[in-house]
Amino acid sequence: MRLPRFYPIFDSSEWLERMLPLGVKLVQLRVKERSKAETRAEIRYAQILCREYGATLVVNDYWRIAIDEGCDWIHLGQEDLDTADLGAIRAAGLKLGVSTHDEDELARAMALRPDYIALGPIWPTILKKMKWHQQGVEKLTEWRARIDDTPLVAIGGLRPERAAPAFAAGADVVSVVTDVTRNPDPEGRVREWLQVVT
Repeated sequence: MRLPRFYPIFDSSEWLERMLPLGVKLVQLRVKERSKAETRAEIRYAQILCREYGATLVVNDYWRIAIDEGCDWIHLGQEDLDTADLGAIRAAGLKLGVSTHDEDELARAMALRPDYIALGPIWPTILKKMKWHQQGVEKLTEWRARIDDTPLVAIGGLRPERAAPAFAAGADVVSVVTDVTRNPDPEGRVREWLQVVT
C-alpha cells in the first residue's frame, strides 16, 4: 500500500478546512478534551471534508465513533491498544496505524498486522513529554528492515529540511503537528512541505 508522503495531525476540523484545499491528501484528526458529542461532530465533519477533497482521514483513538461514522482509518497508540476492540475494528474494515517507540511495542504492533507503523520521536519534540527523547534516523533504518513492506511513518521534530534524511533512512511518510500548527504562517508551511515531499 502506498500512502501520501506528508501526514499532518490536527486537533480540529477547522484546520482541515484550511489545509485540505492546499492539497493535503492524508490527515489525522486527534481530538482532545472535547465531549463525546463534540468529538463525534468533529469526526463526522472531518470525514465530509476529506471526501470532498479526496483526502484520507485517520481518526486518532476514537475507534467506536470511527466505525459508527463509516471512517476508513484509525490510529492507536500503545495505551489505546489496551482497551480497543481490535476484532470490531477489523470487522468494520478500518485500516489501522499504530505508534511504536521500542522493540516490545514494535513486536506488539506487528502482531496486529497494521496498515502502517509510526516511529517517533525521530528528533526531539515539544508536543508532549515522553520517556523517549530522540530515536534518530538510524532507528528508521532498523524498523524499515524489520517491518517488510508495511508503510513506515516518521514523527517527532520533523521540519521540511529533515524530510530527505527521514526518507533516505527508510520512512515512507513524514508526519508533523507543531511544525504546522505553531508556525506563524501555517498555510505557507504546508505549501513548503508539499513541495518537499513531491
